Amino acid sequence: MRGGNDDTMKHNPNTVQRAIDGDVEAFEELLFKEEKMLYYKALSYVRKKEDALDAIQETAYNAFLAIKQLRNPEYFSTWLFRILIRECYRLLRERDQMFPYENSELLKKLDQKQDEEIESFHLSEALSRLNSSYQTSIILFYYHDLSIKDISEIMEVPVGTVKTNLRRAKKKLKSELERSYQLNEKVT
Repeated sequence: MRGGNDDTMKHNPNTVQRAIDGDVEAFEELLFKEEKMLYYKALSYVRKKEDALDAIQETAYNAFLAIKQLRNPEYFSTWLFRILIRECYRLLRERDQMFPYENSELLKKLDQKQDEEIESFHLSEALSRLNSSYQTSIILFYYHDLSIKDISEIMEVPVGTVKTNLRRAKKKLKSELERSYQLNEKVT
């Protein structure tokens, strides 16, 4: 499933419905079950414990305010995760930082055919040369498996802009990687 976990059966549908209907204890119970996932996901984005906790606090607050808008109770976890991603993105944007990424995971998703050929150093170097909106688009799409629509919502830009960012970023990454390999071959 693109952009989230398989939520079905993770939470009791009655508990989710009670939370939607305004039951604070039911909402707290749902958050408690998601506590570890929220923490580790936030930490993977912001890298600092304090920032992760801030993101979780804001996520809980925003989720509590918006829970009445949740149309499909069976997808509570996915819905909550999307709020968390938006919050982490906002936090990083405020601090003018970029999403961290794990090279090995990103490599697998960028181009399955060339995985063995691309060294993580070259990819990391190439990614660092992209502007922040290109970096964000690539990382959210390939590493975090978010849909273009979800990325559009998180980045607060039109879907067409995300598509353009992805296309341009892949083209730039390809040329940066080729250049990096050519330089590497000259040195060795």
